[in-house]
Amino acid sequence: MGTDLERVLLSEQQIADRLTEMAGEIDADYAGRDLLLVGVLKGAVMVMADLARRLHLPVEMDWMAVSSYGAGTSSSGVVRILKDLDTDLTGRHVLIVEDIIDSGLTLSWLLSNLRTRGAASVEIATLLRKPEAAKVEVDVRYVGFDIPTEFVVGYGLDYAEKYRNLPFVGTLAPHVYSD
Repeated sequence: MGTDLERVLLSEQQIADRLTEMAGEIDADYAGRDLLLVGVLKGAVMVMADLARRLHLPVEMDWMAVSSYGAGTSSSGVVRILKDLDTDLTGRHVLIVEDIIDSGLTLSWLLSNLRTRGAASVEIATLLRKPEAAKVEVDVRYVGFDIPTEFVVGYGLDYAEKYRNLPFVGTLAPHVYSD
């Protein structure tokens, strides 16, 4: 990736250690209950896979893809479901798994949407959260790391669909996205 990255913000080991801790909390909180993990595509793929492998309780997984961006780089404020769940949520305990929470606008909409589907509970787990970027208050039960409002890539996070495969989270050099 050469000069595209400025620095590593969270190492592969730091991420692995925190996901193990989060899995322990989730195992304890959901003991004796059926848990459905709902990953938000595409960014949450890495987090969902690694978190699920660390859980000791039986879980089911499903995926959603939502978009609040049109062709541009800023939120349009209108959320569209690009891929809906295949699972009926009635009576289910649902844990939304996210890669990053920025403004919280899309996640707030998603939380409200899933709660109207008859779930017994709907909670959120995210690897990263940018508290200073929040535009709406979203109650997040499990947070991996609070990070500054920098542009980050890796571990599922992308810029122009690149860098998702990095095993760590890093900051992207401004020359990459300021052209």
